[in-house]
Amino acid sequence: MKIWHLTSANIRSGKSATFSLFILIVIAGLLLNLGLAVMTKMGSFFDEKSEQLGESHIVVLTKQSNYKPDYREYFANRPEVAATEEEAIILMNAVKFLYGENDINMAAAFLNADSTDRAFGQVRLLEELEGPAQDGDIYVPLSFQASAGYKLGDSFDMTYQSQTFRYRIKGFFETTMMGTPNMGIMKYFLPDASYHHLVEKVGDTAAGTLISAGLHDSKQSSEVRQDFGKQFPDHNMDVNNPLFWEGDIELVKSVGSITINVVAMILVAFAVVIVLVFLMVIQFRVTNSIDDGIVNIGVLKALGYTSRQIIAATILQFLLIAAAAGVVGAALSYGVLPVFGRIVTTLSGLIWTTGFDAVVNAISVLLITLMVLAVTLLASARIRSLQPVTALRGGIRTHSFRRNRFPLDRAAGSLNWLLACKAMIMNKKQNIMVACVIAAITFASIFSVVLYYNVASDKTAFVHLVGAETSNVIVNAASESDSGKLMADLEGMDGVRKAAFLDMTSMKLDGQNVFTSISDDFSKLENQSVYEGRYPKYDNEIAVSWVVAKLLGKEVGDTVTAEAGEASYTYLITGLSQSISNLGQAAYMTVPGAQQVMPDYAGTSINVYLDGVDNSSFMDEVKAQYGSEVGDIVDMDEMIDGQTSIYIAAVFAVMVIVLVITILVVSLILYLVIKKMILKRKKELGILKATGYTTFQLMTQIALSFVPVVIAGVFIGGVLGIMGTNTVLTLLLSGAGIQKVDFIVHVPLITALCTGLIGFAYGISMLVSRGIKRITAYGLITE
Repeated sequence: MKIWHLTSANIRSGKSATFSLFILIVIAGLLLNLGLAVMTKMGSFFDEKSEQLGESHIVVLTKQSNYKPDYREYFANRPEVAATEEEAIILMNAVKFLYGENDINMAAAFLNADSTDRAFGQVRLLEELEGPAQDGDIYVPLSFQASAGYKLGDSFDMTYQSQTFRYRIKGFFETTMMGTPNMGIMKYFLPDASYHHLVEKVGDTAAGTLISAGLHDSKQSSEVRQDFGKQFPDHNMDVNNPLFWEGDIELVKSVGSITINVVAMILVAFAVVIVLVFLMVIQFRVTNSIDDGIVNIGVLKALGYTSRQIIAATILQFLLIAAAAGVVGAALSYGVLPVFGRIVTTLSGLIWTTGFDAVVNAISVLLITLMVLAVTLLASARIRSLQPVTALRGGIRTHSFRRNRFPLDRAAGSLNWLLACKAMIMNKKQNIMVACVIAAITFASIFSVVLYYNVASDKTAFVHLVGAETSNVIVNAASESDSGKLMADLEGMDGVRKAAFLDMTSMKLDGQNVFTSISDDFSKLENQSVYEGRYPKYDNEIAVSWVVAKLLGKEVGDTVTAEAGEASYTYLITGLSQSISNLGQAAYMTVPGAQQVMPDYAGTSINVYLDGVDNSSFMDEVKAQYGSEVGDIVDMDEMIDGQTSIYIAAVFAVMVIVLVITILVVSLILYLVIKKMILKRKKELGILKATGYTTFQLMTQIALSFVPVVIAGVFIGGVLGIMGTNTVLTLLLSGAGIQKVDFIVHVPLITALCTGLIGFAYGISMLVSRGIKRITAYGLITE
């Protein structure tokens, strides 16, 4: 009971400080619980969705003209496979459509919505227009609503081989496979009338077959799919028109969860920053309460209280606050989870449902409570060595002398400024704590702003990180044209800065399927993703990604055998690259190098880099001038804008969360410290008022005493943010195959943010200092 009485007395004596600390721990608990909930759920999210939607674990799409019965038999004979089916579909290799505010160009698979023989992936509509389906209706994936802004009844135009097809969006459906642009192909359902009408329009050239397989264990899907690729290699070797489009649930999980996991890790990392902040605050509170209540501690010891009882009361005080705040933070996280769920839906095209998770909640609260316990134990340890007689003298020992800093009679500067400097020097521990807190949240703010700037404003570094090339236009040479001559002609056109071949195909490197980029000259590319060694220059050289090198146990200078169809050739590894796309598995070789295993290969995709001419005008001129020599022409600027738009909302939400919490933390810390300072200096401030100082002068004095501290904290956090943001991002993305991040750190933007934080801190200091108004000399006397 004695300990409880002491604990409750301590809490009652500092209600405002307790409230500030409570809010800080609530914020930390909310972020920590949110991040942990997302990271734990993401592991099973796609599997659960696949089971809920009744979808297959592997899909293989091929042109009808290339289909062989052996393909389905392969899956039917695998012991891992539980069931298979095949279905006739419409398969287009390149369809152009509006996604968000930009046109994108990718493969498309159209299925008959009214088919009754389908076992896998039945149409499961989330929203649908009332009334029967009509000719011209289409069902599109949910990502069109969540990311691209389409609504029921909207018109949806698709262009394929110069033919434009106009549809009305009849409904939206969920799908784990082919539901977002980042898979390179999207799936659509057409009512029976619309489906047969499209078949008549496009003819047999777009006839395709979809092979689906359901496994006993979905974790084996990648292995089974890759074995299919080994048994039935793509002999076609047409880099822009492959025989197969393949996908499996493990691949979908890897591609779809990368960004979501990064966002969750950022939230957890920011939660750790907030945890460190409130741990510093607790350490400061305990130390400060010992200093301020040192006489009371002496009295308690003289009355018979043991050091253990006094320490236990202090620990219990902060444990109660931490446990209660942790529980409240965990509860509030369920109010924020739907917001994060919308981010997940935007990125994955799947509905994110939330539920109560007692294990995650318990872990979150337990982590916070244990850390508070450890810090409180360490901070209150000095109570053991505090003798009653020393405590009763206010902690003054035989020799307790301090140097007089900033003597008023000799130091230069205004009296207000000198008094502010004295107050700052007298509270060194407090100011160090404030500076550390400000530095930590400044770093977090800069990190979020840099991330958003590179995703939403200057996207070049982000696009390169993903693995894409930032050309302006891609011109695909027609199969019968001389692509080399066409590229030379394009380079000679007005407004063309340079042009380069860049194709992608799938090869096997030492038996592993790897996406391989082929170019005539890698030095022309804007995306120089090789971070160690160099790109290949000769026909016996190859560069591989860090992920592939690790998978194969290779280094720069080693050799690797590449296979394409029946041909194989041994190449020298000249460099290591990094990329997030294709699970980081990439390789690079020159056109002559590719011809070692694909003798008939000639460059097809010509990347064109423009200067002083707009993309649309250039594309029109190419079509008019070269006509049948060119195939599809893609506006890469629009394509990049369209595909990156799904990430902008997610990163913007993270930035807003971090900045709002930064403002809250700065406000709470300054409120906590200044309130404590005013109470501690109440007599001194009353005397200063009696000698003629106005409330505003004393408010300014207190605010000025924090300005150097805030400036120091913001400066340290700013320098760390500028120098360390790319390092932290590299650590976060290292699991995805990234070894070096070079995001643009826009210094003027960072300077503006830091200046805003300093100004905000000064304003809050002035606002909190208004409490001085209630202090009067008369009030002090009557007390």
